[in-house]
Amino acid sequence: MISGGGTGGHIYPAISIAQALKDTLQHVEILFVGAKGKMEMDKVPAAGFEIEGLWISGIQRKITAGNLMFPFKLVSSIVKSYGLLKKFRPDVVVGVGGYASGPLLYAATKKGVPTLIQEQNSYAGLTNKWLAKKVNKICVAHDGMEKYFPADKLVVTGNPVRKTIKLNQNRRGEAFKYFELDAAKPTLLVIGGSLGARTLNESIITGLEKLKKEGIQLIWQCGGFYHEEMKERAEGKGGKVILKDFIFQMDFAYACANVVISRAGALSIAELMLTGKPSILVPSPNVAEDHQTINAQALVDNDAAEMVKDGVAMERLVDEAIKLLNDKKKQAKLSKSIHAMAHENAAVDIANEVIKLIA
Repeated sequence: MISGGGTGGHIYPAISIAQALKDTLQHVEILFVGAKGKMEMDKVPAAGFEIEGLWISGIQRKITAGNLMFPFKLVSSIVKSYGLLKKFRPDVVVGVGGYASGPLLYAATKKGVPTLIQEQNSYAGLTNKWLAKKVNKICVAHDGMEKYFPADKLVVTGNPVRKTIKLNQNRRGEAFKYFELDAAKPTLLVIGGSLGARTLNESIITGLEKLKKEGIQLIWQCGGFYHEEMKERAEGKGGKVILKDFIFQMDFAYACANVVISRAGALSIAELMLTGKPSILVPSPNVAEDHQTINAQALVDNDAAEMVKDGVAMERLVDEAIKLLNDKKKQAKLSKSIHAMAHENAAVDIANEVIKLIA
C-alpha cells in the first residue's frame, strides 16, 4: 500500500515508486490511499492504479470550522485505515507525506506491518516527523536529515522523477523544431508549476522587453489560471515567446533551455538535477515552514543553483537570468554541480528498500 498526496510533489514520486515496484517484481498488487477531494484521487487512477480515499485534511493556522472537525476526521481515517489493512493485507506500507499518510502509517505500525516513508524536501514535513520513530525505514532526498530523523533508519535515495524527463541528446534538434526555436540563440525556460506562480509571471511580463533586446528566446509555462491574462498582456511585447498553460513535452523544453527559472519544490529540483540545467530558483513563500527556501539553499550552498527571493523577484529576476545566460562559464559550473547531486535511479532504489522490508 502506498499513501500520501495533496500536491504533485507527493503524488508523482509515489507513482514513480509504484511503477518501479511493478518493473522489479513479477507479481505485485498495489493499492494507493489518498485524501478525498485531493488531486491524487484523479491522478493515481489516470496512472493505472487503484486508490481509496480517507476523510482527512490538514490543520489551518487559524480557528476554522475545518479545524474543529479535524479530530473527527482523524479518528474516522484511522478506523478506515485499519479496515483497509485488514482487507488488503499488505506486506509493506509506504508513505510519501501528505494528509493521508499519517492515519494509514500509524495504523500499519500498530498492526506490525513493515513501513517505509519517503521525504522529498530538505525540511521534513509534519506527518513524516510524527511517523519517524514508528516506521522501519526512511528514504530521503538529501544528506543531513539526521536532524529530523533517526540516523539508523535513513537511506539517501534522492527523489523519483518521471522517466520521460531526460531527453536523448540525439533528439535535441527535434526539440527545437517542436517549439519552432532557433538552436543558435539563448533560450530561457520558466516553470512555475502546473498551477503557475503569480510572482514568476509578473516578473517575466515586466522583463519581456529586456529579453527581446538581448535576443533571448522564452519558453514560459504560466499555469492554466493565468494563461489568458498573460497571453493578453504579453501581446507584442517580447521577441520569440512560447507561452503555454502547461508543457506536456517537458523533455523537449529542458533540452532547449540554456537556463531555467523555477520554484524550488522538491520535484522541480529533482528534475533540474537529472537534466543538469543551470537554474535560478525562486522559492514560494506560501508553503509550510518555508521549506522551498531550505530546498533552494541546499543547492546554493553546493554552487549548484542561484536563488532570487520572491520579494525581490520583480526587480531582480530577469536581470539575473540575462546575466547567467551571458555567462557560459557560470552555466557550466552550475550544471556540473547540480547534475552531481542527481539520483538517477531513485525510484528503483526506493523500490529495493521496500522489497528488503518484505523479505
